[in-house]
Amino acid sequence: MDMDIKKLISEMTLEEKASLCSGRDFWHSQNVDRVGIPSAMMCDGPHGLRKQKGEGDHLGINESIETVCYPTASALAASFDKELLRELGETLGEECQSEDVAMLLGPGLNMKRSPLCGRNFEYFSEDPYLAGELGAAYIQGLQSRGVAACVKHFAANNQETRRMSGSSNLEERTLHEIYLPAFEAAVKKGKTRGIMCAYNGINGTFCAENKMLLNDILRDKWGYEGFVVTDWGAVKDRVKGIAAGLDLEMPGGIGNQDAVILKAVQEGRLEESLLDETVERILTFIQDYLDARRPETVIDRNAMSEKSGNFAAQCAVLLKNQGLLPLDKTKKTVFIGEFAERPRYQGAGSSHINVSRVGSALEAARGLDAAYAQGYDVHQEERNEELRAQAIEAAREAETAVIFAGLPDAYETEGADRENMELPEYQNRLIREIAKVQKNVVVVLHGGAPMELPWIDQAGAILCMYLGGESVGEAAVRLLFGEENPSGRLAETWPLQLEDNPSYLNFPGVDGQVNYREDIYI
Repeated sequence: MDMDIKKLISEMTLEEKASLCSGRDFWHSQNVDRVGIPSAMMCDGPHGLRKQKGEGDHLGINESIETVCYPTASALAASFDKELLRELGETLGEECQSEDVAMLLGPGLNMKRSPLCGRNFEYFSEDPYLAGELGAAYIQGLQSRGVAACVKHFAANNQETRRMSGSSNLEERTLHEIYLPAFEAAVKKGKTRGIMCAYNGINGTFCAENKMLLNDILRDKWGYEGFVVTDWGAVKDRVKGIAAGLDLEMPGGIGNQDAVILKAVQEGRLEESLLDETVERILTFIQDYLDARRPETVIDRNAMSEKSGNFAAQCAVLLKNQGLLPLDKTKKTVFIGEFAERPRYQGAGSSHINVSRVGSALEAARGLDAAYAQGYDVHQEERNEELRAQAIEAAREAETAVIFAGLPDAYETEGADRENMELPEYQNRLIREIAKVQKNVVVVLHGGAPMELPWIDQAGAILCMYLGGESVGEAAVRLLFGEENPSGRLAETWPLQLEDNPSYLNFPGVDGQVNYREDIYI
């Protein structure tokens, strides 16, 4: 379909133009059948495709298609590898084409102001240059396959506490030097076709109606030509939003926003020319989708799963090694910890991927001289004393104990920040007590953000896998036994304790007012 967009707009009624400014439903843009405008589908990402089959939601609750989960952004950033990010974008672009998805929501480019942000696993770094370079590479890969990226959450969205109503209060220098450059790189270098505005306000003005952000900086200063979509449910005042540069409200079906826009134009409170510009940007997105659409695309999910494991191996960070790694395959090893059998490989919320398989370290170690002791139970902590005793005995009988530890699912999720940087105490105690009976202790960490490691002096080696995707267990075994080299580097500061973080005194703010008093020193 080839649309003459300006001609099409001139033929549309005011009601039809207003209808295009919000979605048809949870995941689709609005169609206007009378003039032949189809809808286009948007889906959550960014480290996998979350395409929901039935009723939609933005917290990862309802069922989505089975697909492949790749390492999350906190892991990917540790690779410092733009080619890896570009390859991931290309792979996801092919899958989006096979599922007729026009836009994948991501990547997340917010800065890691505090290690407690519950969504840090979805973000690359505290360093705006690194986040911008990696984000741009991912965008280039995804859009090379004809699928639009939608970078998020624009801007200064650095916590989940009061995320719908809070205000990020910061100096102009801090905003421009720390919190905007990654988005600027996504626009100028990545050529992103979509931007998602955040829930929060900046210095008292919500991002969804912030003219300084959406027009003065994004379009006038950076030359952005794509369209702006809200985070799902971020609109506060629809008319102010259009006047400020907001285009598409998602999800659709909330209230009667068409009538609100229509009335504002009729009463002269909103210029119809601004509405026309909004509609033109939305129609350009739909036209680009139609031009690039390849529904016949065939993908190989087994090959994609293998690729996920290769990525995970390249992202792992060796935090410490006093000669214990690589392990000797001929010597008796014991794997300890529930995560060896059921690894934590992704975060919770809108990015949650429905996978058909998860490769565990225990499964990957079959054929090696590796015993197993559960050590702890994430869901039934009353069993942990018994499991710990069994693990200590198993550790006595081995030459090396490899303890799989980290943050349980409930510790990291969209919609809530972490209360502290601590691991569960049952894990800390397990590691300490095993170190008393076994001099060769290796700890493998799973989690999307920094953790306090009070037993660091008692562990001979620490391998951080972050949240490494569905094949993280297999990747961990390859790294532990020297088949691959753990060549990742930290893309964020790991404070020894929470109090060492510069935002400590001002996170998460009071009554929704979040003062960035550490300024540029994050």
